[in-house]
Amino acid sequence: MSDNLQRNCAIHDTLKQLCPQPPQGNHARHLRTLAHLVSGIVGSKRSNLPAIASKAPDGSRRESRIKRYSRWLSNERITMETYFLPYVRTLLASLPEGPLVLVMDGSSVGRNCQALLVSVLYKKRALPLAWSVMQGKKGHLGEQMHQDLFEQVAALLPPERTIIFLGDGEFNGIDLLGLVAQQGWFFACRISKNTLLCEREEWFSLSLLSMQPGDQIEMPEVLFTQQGFGPVLVVAVWERGYEEPLYLVSNFDLPEEACFWYKKRFSIETFFSDQKSRGFHLAHCHLGEPMRLQRLLMATCLAYLWMVCLGEMVQRRGWLPLVHRKSRCDLSLFQIGLLWIEHCLNEGWAVPVAFQMGTRPSLKESVR
Repeated sequence: MSDNLQRNCAIHDTLKQLCPQPPQGNHARHLRTLAHLVSGIVGSKRSNLPAIASKAPDGSRRESRIKRYSRWLSNERITMETYFLPYVRTLLASLPEGPLVLVMDGSSVGRNCQALLVSVLYKKRALPLAWSVMQGKKGHLGEQMHQDLFEQVAALLPPERTIIFLGDGEFNGIDLLGLVAQQGWFFACRISKNTLLCEREEWFSLSLLSMQPGDQIEMPEVLFTQQGFGPVLVVAVWERGYEEPLYLVSNFDLPEEACFWYKKRFSIETFFSDQKSRGFHLAHCHLGEPMRLQRLLMATCLAYLWMVCLGEMVQRRGWLPLVHRKSRCDLSLFQIGLLWIEHCLNEGWAVPVAFQMGTRPSLKESVR
């Protein structure tokens, strides 16, 4: 069996096993195409259809595969509920106890499009849960789009878990933060220095604060923006080595909590780099239609989750020295996963597939 075929069979079998109902008819055919896309993305480390088709064999001509993938991306019956969320639910159920940290952020994808994503953080990696794609530049995504995506993600999460929501200055609208608070979640979001606050019936702007590097100012029980949202905690902190202060709005009790959790927001940048320059080159997929990109992201995100889960498994099992030096590891879970796939194929071992954390298959399960 060729490497491409072995990788494709492994991912298809797992996708099929994790379906809530045995796939039949069109569902089964669409799932096979999704497996081709995921396998081809991992094999080629590219997101454009010709590159994917070159690494996803099925006996048909390459051009025929490209056309089939294109039809899949244009098919309105291909929805996240059927072809992505079952695997996210498996992932969420496997995450360790403790707070779930969510990050909302946007990034450019394809040609002149923006993707708005919500991800959950795990070991300095952002694991995508849901997204929306629209044409336009970053910063022009409406707050209604933020709220709609938030509601999709809220429906996925177990109510008993502690949830912390993080966002930069684009995601601090009071309607969105109101929804977060109504869910009983914590939040810590960046705000601009021009934000208006009200303390003891006196309105003022954060720009009026006199700060120097090393300073931190906490303002508990203030009202946020002219709409008077709150009361909330606002923190202004200027860490040494930075050019300007950081301003946060939060419903945490302590400013140290707000600052601690907000710093984890930057893990989302690792996801974007893995999807683009350091991974699957999503920015060069040549697609410019939002819904086609929305569906392509199902495949690239499944490929990403597969690699991260695989990298975590390799670390837990102690197999990392087989593909990397023993003295120091400077690879991400995503990069470890990619290396392990290549190692398994080179050694003639079975290709492991998982969409959950903490799995420890025996050596017999991973080595043929």
